[in-house]
Amino acid sequence: MIGQKRMGRASPLFLILLALGFFFATYNLLTMIIHNRASVSGRERIDGLDGSLSLDPVIKMPRDVKISENNKLPFHVALTATDAPYSKWQCRIMYYWYKKVKDMPGSEMGGFTRVLHSGAADDLMDEIPTFVVDPLPAGMDRGYIVLNRPWAFVQWLERATIEEDYILMAEPDHIFVNPLPNLARGDYPAGFPFFYIKPAEHEKVVRKFYPEEKGPVTNIDPIGNSPVIIKKSQLEKIAPTWMNVSMRMKDDPETDKAFGWVLEMYGYAVASALHGVQHILRKDFMLQPPWDLEIGKKFIIHYTYGCDYNLKGELTYGKIGEWRFDKRSYLRGPPPKNLPLPPPGVPESVVTLVKKVNEATANIPGWGDDGR
Repeated sequence: MIGQKRMGRASPLFLILLALGFFFATYNLLTMIIHNRASVSGRERIDGLDGSLSLDPVIKMPRDVKISENNKLPFHVALTATDAPYSKWQCRIMYYWYKKVKDMPGSEMGGFTRVLHSGAADDLMDEIPTFVVDPLPAGMDRGYIVLNRPWAFVQWLERATIEEDYILMAEPDHIFVNPLPNLARGDYPAGFPFFYIKPAEHEKVVRKFYPEEKGPVTNIDPIGNSPVIIKKSQLEKIAPTWMNVSMRMKDDPETDKAFGWVLEMYGYAVASALHGVQHILRKDFMLQPPWDLEIGKKFIIHYTYGCDYNLKGELTYGKIGEWRFDKRSYLRGPPPKNLPLPPPGVPESVVTLVKKVNEATANIPGWGDDGR
């Protein structure tokens, strides 16, 4: 009886504590949801190396995407190229490293295609899976050969049989350094954010191609077409627009002057926004020596910049160094085997780049023969 009386007297206090617990739990949950919605503003972003979503996956991520996250979603690797020696040796190195990492744990790479926009077969057809398409009619690129890229993708997507549902748009000067998973999430493609693609700073020019009724300029992602992993069905819609927008940009003197050599990148960014496609921005997608110093968990080395150092290991960018690696040094033919490694003190990214090039050139049959 005594025990029962004590329980009866404690019961109101217990109920009060229980009610307070529920109140604080509900308050915290609502606060998290409201904060999450406000911080995302309707856009999905993945910006960390761990691949964590920056928004509430229950609210924002479609059900079918959530279910498929644990399943493999292979993507087709595609790069556009010319038959010039400069393009060919880069493609050979790129394909070598694709084959090295394709079947490693964590990779979701599928097939590979070099989309050759020379209009004719070349001597790499038996070495690299290649699909030949036509270049733009003579004079249409106005000396800006990159305009052939969207036109090449339009033709390839229309005429080729592509088994995978996703496509990685890559470039010849890419080297895979870690197995690459499918970074896209359903209808959200994955792209690399470039610091120099700034639509908001060029709003006056951008509005010529992205009218105000389409929404704010911030809808245009700070990306180019490569590297991007995207659904094939989305790219089939975007590619013709990408081609037409890029051509119109090149025809407009103000736009051509404003965007220069990255004009085609803006063309893709605007075209995808016109189709309502927004990209997950992955800084870990790619690194660019000499500015990015470490490999870490990044996936692709993009060796677009020259790497110049003195013998103390100090960067001398803009001035030819005592040690250098620059792809433009090999415009007429491939680099030789066994390039000298950088001096002590040079960042890991540059050392790894040269080692990767050396490994590829040592193992690719016929390297350097007949200028190949």
